[in-house]
Amino acid sequence: MRTAELRTAALIERWIEPDFARPGPAYARLKDYGIHIWALIGHLPAAKNDVAQVASDYHIPVEAVEAALAYYHQHRTAIDAKLEADAAYVT
Repeated sequence: MRTAELRTAALIERWIEPDFARPGPAYARLKDYGIHIWALIGHLPAAKNDVAQVASDYHIPVEAVEAALAYYHQHRTAIDAKLEADAAYVT
């Protein structure tokens, strides 16, 4: 593994955990906070893609949002499907 991949893996390992009540990558969440990754990713457009703003809005460290983004890039299809399903439900 390259250094960047190792850093990404360590970041995800430190901050992300599965939601055992809802299996699958779309429901992964932040350790110690319980905030689902899809919620953070879904909030990014409202925060004008500002990672620091998302962290502030959710009262979490910037590194946690960075971990969420790293996880999202690895599981984009599942998380995008969750967000699209939620959007379709609301409309």
